[in-house]
Amino acid sequence: MTLNPTPALLEVIFWITLLAVIVSSISGVLKAGFKQFDLFGVIIIAIATGLGGGSLRDMLLDREVFWIEDQIFFIASLGSAIFIFILARLVAIPHKFFLIPDAAGLATFGIAGTMVSLMVGAPWLVASFMGVMTGTMGGIFRDILSNEPPVVFQSPLYATVSWGGSLMFIGLLYVKIEVTAAAAIAGLSIFIARLLAIYYNISLPRFRFKS
Repeated sequence: MTLNPTPALLEVIFWITLLAVIVSSISGVLKAGFKQFDLFGVIIIAIATGLGGGSLRDMLLDREVFWIEDQIFFIASLGSAIFIFILARLVAIPHKFFLIPDAAGLATFGIAGTMVSLMVGAPWLVASFMGVMTGTMGGIFRDILSNEPPVVFQSPLYATVSWGGSLMFIGLLYVKIEVTAAAAIAGLSIFIARLLAIYYNISLPRFRFKS
């Protein structure tokens, strides 16, 4: 299936992507902050987290990279980094709080990535995986730059809920649910499922050799 790039759809994608950039950048700042990085290091990790997944998506889809086409996304990432850098000096932030904006970024970027992929004509299964990649790669870049194993490879139901939500979004479109409503339902499902997986420590089986 293909989504027609109507002005209304492009506006929905814009706002979802802007929210995704902001919350993902915040998760990057918090992760970098716990490593005691300086302001420049915090900004670099925030930008890599907030813009990395969407950049890779756009390059693979052979379309202009979203934050180069419209610098408001770069400004949002940069502004979020500086704001949280200052706020953290004034307000106590729990160590694992970054998992909340991280889950929000996973949800919003996952849906935005799926929408963009469908809009350029990618097959539905490829589009769903593009959503997963868009939602997870920023966090992978963040963790690698922070010299830590990526959360996506060892944390409770991370990419799994993203892929499930992307497939749910496509399924809702197939049954003629309006695109904005489908995006909201699937995005909230990803966010809530990720937080529940963290709370109840639900994860996939790990690889192991027979002893």
